[in-house]
Amino acid sequence: MGETHTARRARLAALVAERDAGALLVTRLVNVRYLTGLDSSRAALLVAADGGAVLATDGRYAGMAAEVCPELPLVVDRRVAAALLARAAEERRARLGFEAHDLTVEQHTALAEQAAGLDRPIELAPLGRPVEELRMVKDEEEIALLREACAITDRAFEAVLPEIRAGVTERAVAIALERAMVDFGAERPAFESIIASGPNGAVPHHHPGGRELQAGDLVTMDFGALYGGYHADMTRTAAIGEPAGWQRDLYDLVHRAQRAALEAAVPGADTKAVDAAAREIIKAAGHGEAFPHGLGHGVGLEIHEAPLMGYEETGKLMDRVPITAEPGVYLTGRGGVRIEDTFVVRADGPELLTTTTKDLLVL
Repeated sequence: MGETHTARRARLAALVAERDAGALLVTRLVNVRYLTGLDSSRAALLVAADGGAVLATDGRYAGMAAEVCPELPLVVDRRVAAALLARAAEERRARLGFEAHDLTVEQHTALAEQAAGLDRPIELAPLGRPVEELRMVKDEEEIALLREACAITDRAFEAVLPEIRAGVTERAVAIALERAMVDFGAERPAFESIIASGPNGAVPHHHPGGRELQAGDLVTMDFGALYGGYHADMTRTAAIGEPAGWQRDLYDLVHRAQRAALEAAVPGADTKAVDAAAREIIKAAGHGEAFPHGLGHGVGLEIHEAPLMGYEETGKLMDRVPITAEPGVYLTGRGGVRIEDTFVVRADGPELLTTTTKDLLVL
């Protein structure tokens, strides 16, 4: 993906130039990976407005960096940000952008002192989140990785379904799903799996415990595979034994809400409007307060990334933006339903990456 990373850095350089900086110091590790391919625990990248770039990492990753991105000049130093600030001074950059959402106050103070003490002081300027802006729209290579992560997630769920029955604990279901995802090719689970049975289903982010699944339960299962650095995210709610009428009604409500959101998620749509498409259906059924979270979020190198899809979020969707749609209703003491898919916004309609049936499964 060397050419891909070069093209990404060129797009970032244009954004840096638009924001009147000589260069941007990229310190968020996930952003360094996006721009170089290097996956490490210590690295930073200097991207100049004129298109040049310099990578810094420590000795543990020097060999890997030379192999993954041989086109980049490499500085080997544990103090990666300070080393690149010194490089910016050598290149006579008068204004250096930085990722204010990543640097701690302590780190910024140290860099500011270093910048002020130079023979030609450098101005440090927060430039917003230009790398995240680029990451929001995925190229087809990224979408292919997401597609495979979701396919692994689907296959794992299908394989584990026979094990989901009364008497099995939430924790056992989580372990089985996570083992199956790895067996089918995942690097690891994309996040800590959520298995919420019976009344635990009223807690959106319930941690799976020792409760045994029981006949009459609704069981919400939220999980996903990590593949090639990209995160899948899927939720299905199933019934243990024949569901009661209120359970079917609740499931149908959430299913209708999700379908409305998928239909609304087109290029150019306001993120608030997509959230509202699902939320208004749930609200009209009298459960507005029982849907306390946003509709969904972007996915990619992180499990939660831009754009955020909520009733307080602003922004517009674009073509090739992968997001989730995960409406839910949570009834204290009774249980809940959430249905979630990862999909790609496309001009000709959403491309579903998670394809497991959304008919209510009765196990």
